[in-house]
Amino acid sequence: MPLLNVRLGPRASRDEIVGMRGDSLVVRVSAPPVDGKANLALCELLAKRLGIAKSTVRVVKGQTARDKLVSIEGFDRDSALMALGVDQPDRLW
Repeated sequence: MPLLNVRLGPRASRDEIVGMRGDSLVVRVSAPPVDGKANLALCELLAKRLGIAKSTVRVVKGQTARDKLVSIEGFDRDSALMALGVDQPDRLW
């Protein structure tokens, strides 16, 4: 299953997908990085934007780090980025 690199910023003012930085999708969530709340918020945001079940999105590496690897069932990297509204996946922001 293809993995998506994500750079997560917790404790933001709102949940949002910012864009790309290098090969990582930059995401901000309002949840704190305590007890996995930020990771859960990340998975919920991605699932909601993709229109899929929350259970199909999971953090597979980097549970306690800002840089994470996320798996999304049914999507490859590029199709997930396009569905998330990142029109040019290789563009820096």
